[in-house]
Amino acid sequence: MRILLLTGKGGVGKSTVAAATATLAAAAGQRTLVLSTDAAHSLADAFGVTVGAEPQEVAPDLFVHQVDAQLRFEQSWAEIQGYLLSVLEVVGVDPVAAEELTVIPGAEEVLALLELRHHALGDDWDVIVVDCAPTAETLRLLALPEALGWYMTRVFPAERRMVKVLKPVLARAAGVPMPEDDVFAAVERLHAEIDEVRTLLTGRDASVRLVLTPERVVLAEARRSYTTLSLFGYRVDGVVANRVFPADDADPWRAGWVAAQAEVLEQVADSFADVEVWRSEYRPTEPVGLEALADLGRQVYGERDPLVVPAAREPFRVTRTSDGAVLHLRLPFVGRADVDLARDGDDLVVTVASYRRLLTLPAGLARHRVAGARVDGGELQVRFAAAGQ
Repeated sequence: MRILLLTGKGGVGKSTVAAATATLAAAAGQRTLVLSTDAAHSLADAFGVTVGAEPQEVAPDLFVHQVDAQLRFEQSWAEIQGYLLSVLEVVGVDPVAAEELTVIPGAEEVLALLELRHHALGDDWDVIVVDCAPTAETLRLLALPEALGWYMTRVFPAERRMVKVLKPVLARAAGVPMPEDDVFAAVERLHAEIDEVRTLLTGRDASVRLVLTPERVVLAEARRSYTTLSLFGYRVDGVVANRVFPADDADPWRAGWVAAQAEVLEQVADSFADVEVWRSEYRPTEPVGLEALADLGRQVYGERDPLVVPAAREPFRVTRTSDGAVLHLRLPFVGRADVDLARDGDDLVVTVASYRRLLTLPAGLARHRVAGARVDGGELQVRFAAAGQ
């Protein structure tokens, strides 16, 4: 199954490009589902239809799904929310306020990813196209599985054992109820499901596509997104430069925009030389409906397959050397001064800007010491040597 995520700065047209890409996939005979993790749910507007809580067929082989976040929330969070409500009730929080306090920030996007997992594990689809939230939210969301995994393996077991042993004492001392086994089980189940999502999205048949408009601020965000997605092991297979002004018969006002965009487009080509770069021209009317979306898709991709599996290098790999090994991590657009590296037991802690990844080292590397590191050609290379060397 091919899974394609499209993201970009808010307002660049990512929902429209996602809808156009899915339309082409379905027209080629691929049974295609397009769903959104964006709370704005612009997909329904792009197709010009009303979309319900179940996948709705809008054309042969093309289905659109607007996730029922409330239903998924009740299925995945009910036991945990019930416990949190009981704690807030004891300390006197108003029930209505308590209900709001127990809804996790970004819950709708997280639950949409769980819906993606549900669809990906079935046999109904050949292609799933995901219209993601704007990049800042998407990056936080895609970093969640690994952060939660670290907590679940390092901290959660100790907390569970402590609560089990000291439950009577803690309950009396704190004056609030302690969580039962079903609460811990619900947390473990939620973690397992989110971890499956990460496995799916970092697999060979999944990739992320960035949508941008030819503006300097937008390009800068796209470059940062490429770096961060690579940091967390996601493949970026290309960039769609959207809303490019046509140069033909341009009046003086539009000619100024054409010249300004041409400068940025040169930078786009240089910045993303190792992946595909597609373009779409600014259209006189907004592309709404199947015919307009298919036309946009053909303009963007031309004769190229919009779903080709990317040939990009693995974001994370290990090569063996005569005296140890080298860990390679794709980090485009950064230099050595931009990367902070630390060792914490079996974890390698890599920090770039405000994002941090804890890489649990393979058993073969965990026994080795870090002998050196450098950034070369958009790649962090960490050299390991045997402890005695």
